[in-house]
Amino acid sequence: MPVDQNAAIEITAFRWVPEFAQGVVRDLRVRWALEEAGLSYRVRLLGQDRPPEYLLEQPFDQVPCFSDGKVRIFESGAIVQYIGEQSETLLPTDDQGRFRAIQWTYGALNSVEPAILNLLLVDIFYAGEEWAKLRRPGAEDFVKLKLKRVSEWLGDSAWLEDRFTIGDLLMITVLRFLRHTKLVDEFPNLSDYLKRGEARPAFQRALADQLATYAANQPQLEGEAA
Repeated sequence: MPVDQNAAIEITAFRWVPEFAQGVVRDLRVRWALEEAGLSYRVRLLGQDRPPEYLLEQPFDQVPCFSDGKVRIFESGAIVQYIGEQSETLLPTDDQGRFRAIQWTYGALNSVEPAILNLLLVDIFYAGEEWAKLRRPGAEDFVKLKLKRVSEWLGDSAWLEDRFTIGDLLMITVLRFLRHTKLVDEFPNLSDYLKRGEARPAFQRALADQLATYAANQPQLEGEAA
């Protein structure tokens, strides 16, 4: 569904982020879920300096927040689950299928993402620090262990369970944080899994919308005419 500034659903997103973060900021997860569910949404863009009252919506001063006129929540995992509960495309209706999908959202965000983000911090934010150089081999090994566990579970299956769910949506967006490395490629079935998720039309639309926002709000270079 196209972004519709008159839609009832509103999400927050950053107006612009540096290139290394483009395509992985967490509003992408929500955009993707909304696209899969066929729900139109509008976007409230935020700059580097958020208004103080934004902390009443998002106490950690991040994105995304979500509101549909009935529910107002933050944290991408909670938002994706809420959207999933409104669309069988994303979340099965039977208890077993539903909670097996939900368990993978926790797995992606609690068991896999922290290890990956630790490596990302070492590689991107502290790359020049001596301690980071010493820490990196151990951080990479821990990421590989997490990837090995997911790879072994996935096996020859297309998705983590018997069909695509919110668990896959979140796991795939978590794996995308490793795009500055070749670690996912060391596990061919995970590499195919990632490509399969990124090839979904709903993902492509969500990514295009996020990147279009950044392109439209690219900061001018110092000295460039206003």
